[in-house]
This record gives sequence, C-alpha cells and structure tokens, in this order.
Amino acid sequence: MFVWIFHRISGLLLILLIGIKFLTSFFLMTKEQKPDWALVLHTNPFIDTLLIISVVFHAFYGLRTVAIDLGLRKEKLLFWVSTLLSLVLSGLLLALYFSRNY
Repeated sequence: MFVWIFHRISGLLLILLIGIKFLTSFFLMTKEQKPDWALVLHTNPFIDTLLIISVVFHAFYGLRTVAIDLGLRKEKLLFWVSTLLSLVLSGLLLALYFSRNY
C-alpha cells in the first residue's frame, strides 16, 4: 500500500516540479531583464534534487507495477529491487549533478 501511495504522490510532485521548470524557463527565455524569482527557482539545487529523486523512484515503482500487472507475484522482492535500484541510480545521478563545473 505504501508503494502505491508513494507512486501517486511522486507523480503529483513531478507535475508540480516540471511545471515550475517550464514556467521559469518561459520567463528566462526573454532577452529583457529576467525576473529574480524565476532565476532563483530555475537554478535551485533543492528543486533539481527533488526532481531527480522523484523521476527515478516514479519510474522504478511504475516498472514494478507493470511487472505485477503482468503476473509476477513476488511483490516484496520487487519492492526491494526497485527501491535498491532507485537509491543507487538516484545517488549516481545526484553525484553527477553536484559534481558539475559550471
């Protein structure tokens, strides 16, 4: 049950975070003076971290749901495998994100 709720919440969080990215990108595309709030939100590492973690967990828990729908009945094993893979991939992507040099 926890996975189902987390999957739904991460989907809503993705809609919100991607909406923020699109909105701030729209305001930053102009050649005129760019709003400070858009620049702060668009370059905020906390929002980027939430976005990376949400995308990875939502994807792996979605694949887990597909596997269960296709008839695989080892739900506990699927939970731990998807959680472990999500943690590893999130960690790698966050390490890559925070090691950038610009």
